[in-house]
Amino acid sequence: MNNAFIPLLVVVALLSGCDDMTEQPKAAAYSPEAQIVVPAQDTVAWEAAPVVPPPVTLALLQRGQQRFRIYCTPCHSELGDGHGMIVQRGFSPPPSYHIDRLRSAPTQHFYDVITHGYGVMYSFAGRVAPEDRWAIAAYIRALQLSQHPPVDAVASALAQASR
Repeated sequence: MNNAFIPLLVVVALLSGCDDMTEQPKAAAYSPEAQIVVPAQDTVAWEAAPVVPPPVTLALLQRGQQRFRIYCTPCHSELGDGHGMIVQRGFSPPPSYHIDRLRSAPTQHFYDVITHGYGVMYSFAGRVAPEDRWAIAAYIRALQLSQHPPVDAVASALAQASR
């Protein structure tokens, strides 16, 4: 057999495995058949459970501080002001946790940002467990209060200190 026919035979053999794929059984996009979703065998249906934050305790805040130092301080800094080491090396700064918009944001916002990312911040869902996300969010609230305590709390602390 001539060596020139070998590539031709290979091409013919490969093409003979293909059939006419223009006729395929399928349901039209909005037909009733297309609306039926059958889960694959041995799978668990996923539904978003309502997210309920845990009660704030000293242990939760300590865990949040530990996790915040691991995952958040490179960008946000220890104070949460957005001047972490990464920013000092030329990256764009994240917003400070102490701006009005973030001080008035619900705690769920911080949990969601850690989960899904926001702006140039990527998702930490694969790195930070949900319980730790709540702990970090609670610690962010503590950071905010440390820099902007309510006036009545300061007044009562000064009154107790003067006794």
